[in-house]
Amino acid sequence: MDLHSRVPSGPIEKLWDQARFEMKLINPANKRKHTIIVVGSGLAGASAAATLGELGYNVKCFCFQDSPRRAHSIAAQGGINAAKNYHGDGDSVFRLFYDTVKGGDFRSREANVYRLAQISVNIIDQCVAQGVPFAREYGGMLANRSFGGAQVSRTFYARGQTGQQLLLGAYQALERQVDTGRVRMFPRTEMLDLVVIDGQARGIVTRNLITGQIESHAADAVVLGTGGYGNVYYLSTNARGSNCTAIWRAYKRGAAFGNPCYTQIHPTCIPVSGHYQSKLTLMSESLRNDGRIWVPLTAGDKRPPNQIPENERDYYLERRYPSFGNLVPRDVASRNAKAVCDQGRGVGETGLGVYLDFSDAMKQLGVEVIRERYGNLFEMYERITDENPYEVPMRIYPAMHYTMGGLWVDYYLMSTVQGLFVIGEANFSDHGANRLGASALMQGLSDGYFILPYTVGDYIAKANLEKIDAAHPEFTRAEAEVSELTKRLLSVKGTQTVDAFHRQLGKIMWDDCGMTRSAQVLKSAIGQIRDLREHYWKDVKVAGSADDLNQSLEKAGRVADFFELAELICVDALHRNESCGAHFREEYQTREGEAQRNDDEFSYAAAWEYRGLDRAPALHKEHLAFEYVHPSARSYK
Repeated sequence: MDLHSRVPSGPIEKLWDQARFEMKLINPANKRKHTIIVVGSGLAGASAAATLGELGYNVKCFCFQDSPRRAHSIAAQGGINAAKNYHGDGDSVFRLFYDTVKGGDFRSREANVYRLAQISVNIIDQCVAQGVPFAREYGGMLANRSFGGAQVSRTFYARGQTGQQLLLGAYQALERQVDTGRVRMFPRTEMLDLVVIDGQARGIVTRNLITGQIESHAADAVVLGTGGYGNVYYLSTNARGSNCTAIWRAYKRGAAFGNPCYTQIHPTCIPVSGHYQSKLTLMSESLRNDGRIWVPLTAGDKRPPNQIPENERDYYLERRYPSFGNLVPRDVASRNAKAVCDQGRGVGETGLGVYLDFSDAMKQLGVEVIRERYGNLFEMYERITDENPYEVPMRIYPAMHYTMGGLWVDYYLMSTVQGLFVIGEANFSDHGANRLGASALMQGLSDGYFILPYTVGDYIAKANLEKIDAAHPEFTRAEAEVSELTKRLLSVKGTQTVDAFHRQLGKIMWDDCGMTRSAQVLKSAIGQIRDLREHYWKDVKVAGSADDLNQSLEKAGRVADFFELAELICVDALHRNESCGAHFREEYQTREGEAQRNDDEFSYAAAWEYRGLDRAPALHKEHLAFEYVHPSARSYK
């Protein structure tokens, strides 16, 4: 397997314009002759399908939800970044580029990140034109706020429901194309295999989640916009249905998997309250604009927060990082929260929590200003915890949230399988080893609206694509393999539920490959995962049949894929003998407890090639060159 990033040569600010000019075009009348499959209908998938339909292609769009409006993108709260510099506070395209490369701890591809920063300004114009109700200043100008890892205000937002509003904008654009007939939606349909013919992605095999029917769909190109794999940890802020199956089945068909160990822990989530939980709830990073994070100075102090005087509180982020304070990047904030809890200074019944306190902000700005900014988030917190954040500080703790890893893609968003494009969180992304807050929505819409529609057309124009339909023998073979896997899961007839196994896997991953990792613990985790996976195939209980709605069967296939992915995550984390971004190896840290990179040996993107369940995956390396933002010790002090 050869990794060719296909980054054009020349000044970085001109690369994307140059690439677009050099692309081959398809006559508008000829676009209707080509079919493109888009799997996923979140921000990346919906925007891509809508734009491709607008261009005239025949598009088939698949989602396992009953409507694209239920995609997990709807859960994003705090905002979307763009280098508009409306505040005149020193922002620019280059500063957004710089902050993103630095925030990712110098483990991303410069050309992709610069393009993302360039396109960010177009995304806001696009969404405003669609009617997305961004917050505005009194005079009518679009409002901005700050997010972690930046010292400027560049985040556009719609209170605490930015993802929902952006998704509704993409959804209405998608439905317009459905109405014209250029996009055909396949809801409640899950992709279970990728069909590759002569080295080219030519279609997918799906299962209808209502009837159980296995079907094949042929196309000239396949686009995966299926989100991240954070649910491998069981407890996460992701929707319960979020899974890795589409990208994992593509990986097993030849698509390299990039940087799987780069998994992001979000520092502001509602703490775990019991073993019965099946997911966790995010509290927006935007709350760190006005909320101050603290713990008691003394270990074991269990007094109510309002009884702890100011001089007995430790505002540890403000103390350790005076320049950025509570707005340090997510990986830094998460590790510091874990550290103070490990010292016995955590709050709440479990001791796994820190305070997020708005009392000072309410005194300075007034309760109504805070209510206007965060009212729906405060209401959600009170409903879940039965605690009023206007009266007592919120309790927060880090939780699994986002994955920077994903299928490896080149500058044109194409994987190592010709004709297979991967967008949004499903690819190994523009974020390196750590994503800055409010950049996920930016990347998803950048890929879907402004990049993929160019690059997929270039591929189709240049590729020698034979006429193929679903009767091709490769589709028949793939359907048979999917049916066989389904029968195998149903035939085990064990004693433990799928969720029971998933919970055990998640605990291994959180304890051994979560906020901190070490070689000894990772080796142990790999052994535990293999043993548990073997036990899974002997004792999992999957009720029902394959011929109708069967959510137990759906989960069983997804968790089977999680077992295999979990091992790859640990293998990747074990091989990377350094700490960078969200990947923190305990053996590699500075005297002050910060991440210690090893640029001499690990300044590359790791791309793993599948070679079978019984063989170790092959590692391929894409060297990362930094010509514009030179690697340095990442400091937020």
